[in-house]
Amino acid sequence: MRLSRRLALSCLALAASLAALPARAAWPDKPIRLVVTFAAGGASDIVARTIADPLAKALGQPVVVDNKPGAGGTIGGLDVVRSAPDGYTLMLSNSTPTSIGPYTVPKPPYDPVKQFTHVAMLGVAPVLIMANPKTGPASLKDLPKAAAAPGFVFGSGGPGSIGHIVGEMTKDAMKLQMTHVPYRGGAPMTTDLIAGTIPLGIDVITAFVPMVKSGQIRALAVTTPGRSPLLPEVPSVTELGLPQLVAENYFGVSGPAGLPKEVVDRLTKALADIESDPAILKRFGELGITPSRMTGAAFGAFVAKQVADWAPAIKAADLAP
Repeated sequence: MRLSRRLALSCLALAASLAALPARAAWPDKPIRLVVTFAAGGASDIVARTIADPLAKALGQPVVVDNKPGAGGTIGGLDVVRSAPDGYTLMLSNSTPTSIGPYTVPKPPYDPVKQFTHVAMLGVAPVLIMANPKTGPASLKDLPKAAAAPGFVFGSGGPGSIGHIVGEMTKDAMKLQMTHVPYRGGAPMTTDLIAGTIPLGIDVITAFVPMVKSGQIRALAVTTPGRSPLLPEVPSVTELGLPQLVAENYFGVSGPAGLPKEVVDRLTKALADIESDPAILKRFGELGITPSRMTGAAFGAFVAKQVADWAPAIKAADLAP
């Protein structure tokens, strides 16, 4: 009886203690980190900063953009994969860290399909092949002659980036000899391209339209079947007889595998509301991004297809680790 009484008193004390604990706060109750796998100023960084403020307003907590460039986007990708699946670390996902970068080395550092929760895709944008107006070719048709010069190079936003792979595809399609120069993002590559340090650059169109229109950069081709409405004077790779160079980069939001359903649901709604905002749609249009909403399992299947679609180009490029 004494034992029973003591046990009952202990249970009552435990129940009282649990009742006194504060209820678990609803997500989010602290700032959220949005990892960008390239340096500040590039396409992914611009998109991340475009959605960060409206996402913060929708969720009631600051959204801090954290640039983690390097290694074909896999440094930032690994950061996210290794983070707790609690909704406080997200990634501005794109083709590089989830479809190309991990497979440019003999042993992929993570599985971009299984080790992420792919929440929502925002849109897609083509790649721009561009040149310095003084040191680069005048057109894509002039590229073979320019590339015949000793030491001719092209720059991209990094090893294993979509710009790198499109550059390798261009080399193969046009039978060129040119060396790849990787940067830590589109912004530092742009600085050298404008300065004439490199004659040719290949990257997502998003950050370059103003520089093309100002004459700082000469656009040679856009990797779409038809011309871009942003740069209607620039020919597409298809009309130039190179349809095998058609390529698009996507932008989305992903997190570590195992994100709770309530986090995914709230993020999905917030991102859908953001993409319905006329101001955001206008900004996406200015950046050459075509909105393309896709969520949950459909987005995950899209990433898996991207991995399969890019595999032949990655293998053909025979990239050294």
